[in-house]
Amino acid sequence: MAQQRNTTIRDRHRKTIARGRPPCALCGESIDYELPYMDPGEFVVDHIVPRNRGGSDTLDNKQPAHRRCNRAKSDRADGGPVLRRSGSLSRPR
Repeated sequence: MAQQRNTTIRDRHRKTIARGRPPCALCGESIDYELPYMDPGEFVVDHIVPRNRGGSDTLDNKQPAHRRCNRAKSDRADGGPVLRRSGSLSRPR
């Protein structure tokens, strides 16, 4: 059985990541942190190594992403097919 997530910690991590308003870690583009829930461009937290692949629910395994980029990555630990919109094949870091 999967470990239950703690919503207090989840919310704290979300605020910590959003504090600096960083760009999407998957595509490198800026994120509009004011977009409404379920908008494809909204800010979501992505697990770098997905939880179902053994990734932890700790801050060091989380990064900012657009909803659409996170959905495209899905549960792939390699980052999936998401490419930077600039045409570069490298991931931002």
